[in-house]
Amino acid sequence: MNRKATALDVAKLAGVSRSAVSLVLNGRGDGNVALESQQRIREAAAALNYSPNQIALSLRNRQSRIIGIVSDQVVTSPFDGNIIAGADAVARSHGFVTVVMDTELDTSRDEGAVETLLDRQVDGLMYVTVGLRPLHVPPNMARVPSILANCFDDRPEAGLPSVIPDEVRGGREAAEHVMALGHRDIAFLAGDSLTPAAPRRIAGYRDAFKGAGLPVNEDRVLQVGWDIDAGFHGAMKLLDGVEASTRPTAILCANDRLAIGVVLACYRLGLNVPQDVSVMGYDDEFRVAKAMVPALSTMALPLREMGAAAMTALLAEVEAAPNGKNEKNDGGGGTGAEVLVPCRLVVRDSTGPVAAGR
Repeated sequence: MNRKATALDVAKLAGVSRSAVSLVLNGRGDGNVALESQQRIREAAAALNYSPNQIALSLRNRQSRIIGIVSDQVVTSPFDGNIIAGADAVARSHGFVTVVMDTELDTSRDEGAVETLLDRQVDGLMYVTVGLRPLHVPPNMARVPSILANCFDDRPEAGLPSVIPDEVRGGREAAEHVMALGHRDIAFLAGDSLTPAAPRRIAGYRDAFKGAGLPVNEDRVLQVGWDIDAGFHGAMKLLDGVEASTRPTAILCANDRLAIGVVLACYRLGLNVPQDVSVMGYDDEFRVAKAMVPALSTMALPLREMGAAAMTALLAEVEAAPNGKNEKNDGGGGTGAEVLVPCRLVVRDSTGPVAAGR
């Protein structure tokens, strides 16, 4: 079996000292090692397939190179797993590994899950939720650099920074999309206000009308729920027994499951989508939105992007913290900064130009 290359092997091949190799491969070469030598060291390391020993690095830097992730339901749910995937990809690219614990929506387990990860000497913590919501932050998260993804600190003076989707902008862009197709009589079916996403998406819908100089017809805004049956019954209320000249020409939905229910209601009433009614979803749910007939136009939640942005911000704080520990006892820096990640408009077959005469 071939011997694994060492830092000394890299130094000999590059014609530099072993200390120079250590500085460059540990990210401290700038200002200490000439640029030409840095390039030779990297080329030699690549040629020898050499990588620094992570355990030795951890002992020297007094870091575990581990990030703990607590999830309310992301691991055990079919939704939002891409948040963790995005976070893990960034962590791996920086030489960190992630350890994930799922509380399965049992908030009484939050503090214990955090404590378990802290016992493993994690350098930082991330809390990830399925669906946007306020979080009662476990107090022991303050002991290391921490961040929230898809949730926000529920304290009046928010301590932890958060990375969340820009739901208001998403609702506005969804409405602007169908307005660009000529629609003006546009309904909005949303879930309940217990979830912060619903009122924010409605606010965006209202913003689009305001931007277009049009009044909002309050009878067209219905909070019906989040599931397929809610979308079906909400659409029937809007469309059943209504003259063609007075029914909405487009129905925006606060998630893709509602949109499926709307499409089913249209079919029940003999209406074609999008020729008679354009239908717009939200989330771009995997194996649902694209597979629908017709395929759903929707606003894609930036799940992977949120995870990546949250991990990038967290690692910056970890690297800046002395020995990877948080000296501030207010919960991850005490800024409570909120980063909004834009949703992405996905245009498919369920939206089209408004019918002639409408």
